[in-house]
Amino acid sequence: MSEVDSLFARPLVPVASDADAKRTVAAAFPHVAAVGGRVTVLHVIEKAGGAPDKAPLEQREELAEELFAAAREAAADAGVDVETELRYGTDVAEAILDAAGDTDATAIVFAHRGGRAWWDLFSGGVRETLTTDSDVPVVVFPDEDVESDSGADDGSDIDDGSDSDGDTDEAATDSEGGDGV
Repeated sequence: MSEVDSLFARPLVPVASDADAKRTVAAAFPHVAAVGGRVTVLHVIEKAGGAPDKAPLEQREELAEELFAAAREAAADAGVDVETELRYGTDVAEAILDAAGDTDATAIVFAHRGGRAWWDLFSGGVRETLTTDSDVPVVVFPDEDVESDSGADDGSDIDDGSDSDGDTDEAATDSEGGDGV
């Protein structure tokens, strides 16, 4: 098994929203299937640590189950074994890193979310912690919709956190930098 192949033997795939989950599994699962690997899909529900939570816990757990169902379906289509894990924590990055260690992950793998929402999600502590404190490699797939040659962002792919009926999806957004991965 080559070094790159080994990255996809047991990846941890954190997902934050439906769109994020679809992009990430579409990018990662073919690589995992190619090496006969297995995936752990993770969703972290950020707890407020004494302050009121951003959305009712039941709503956030329902979102996690929807994300896991989509991941299971994509895994079946790709011929990939998948496990799902729901974690709760006041520090999303710490929860992801803990899960990577607990699952013996070969890498933390996710797709670029594009637009400002990506930087909001992985700004400051979460992005820095994942890229500097991880004991395993971190693989970020590019967003297929992002123009690779311009470097400019016109904001057209910004996820404002609202679903199709205009309600805010609190689990996928956080102005402080990181809920629901």
